[in-house]
Amino acid sequence: MTDLTGRAALVTGASRGIGLAIAAELLSRGASVTITARKPDELAAAADKLVSDDAGGDSARVLAVAGNAGSDESRAEAVDKTVQAFGNLSILVNNTGINPSYGPLVEADLGAVRKIFDVNVVAALGFVQLAHRAWMGEHGGSIINVASTAGLRSTGMIAAYGASKAALIRLTEELAAQLGPGIRVNAVAPSVVKTKFATALYERGEDKVAAAYPMKRLGTPEDIASLVGFLVSDAASWITGETVRIDGGVLATGGGGGG
Repeated sequence: MTDLTGRAALVTGASRGIGLAIAAELLSRGASVTITARKPDELAAAADKLVSDDAGGDSARVLAVAGNAGSDESRAEAVDKTVQAFGNLSILVNNTGINPSYGPLVEADLGAVRKIFDVNVVAALGFVQLAHRAWMGEHGGSIINVASTAGLRSTGMIAAYGASKAALIRLTEELAAQLGPGIRVNAVAPSVVKTKFATALYERGEDKVAAAYPMKRLGTPEDIASLVGFLVSDAASWITGETVRIDGGVLATGGGGGG
């Protein structure tokens, strides 16, 4: 029930970190995968890595489409090329996220806040709309939004980012209610994961940060990818509208969000 052979997935923000790990996980389960990101060179290197690391090594199951998630044209190109290349778009993973704003919200640059919401929330909805029109509306599918524990608990320093992830969680619930039964929509909410994106949250002392977690370590991209692989599979066929916390237990301690 966890096999994804014959299904095509589109994973955004997938040139590195969590997005790349998710793409690798879906590929290992038999799916064909389109990866997107802004920088063509990094994206091409990621595609090469996916092919070389995959047991089958089938380049025909990996497609790289460079583009900015905040661009209507780039989103449309990624969706169209996925359907053209693989004949379907059964899985959408909205992983792209940015955070150019730190500190108190009362001091936040509103331009930066608008950009955060445009990329983290509006672009995710844009991908859903396009995937629905291109394939899922008629054939069904599964959508995963990569949120954050910052969307569940106050963080202080990454407040604008956290507010955008809270909106993404709410968006997940609305879409799940509207798109069932054919399309399942879920979110995952990681805490601090060891990626380049999250380096500022642990670079001054990983052991000290990890000590606050019951599991006594930070997350890895592969931790998140395994959960996503399950949620998009038939093994999770009665799960929709959920935001699954994957945080090493840190919220259970009463600690703040992050990631």
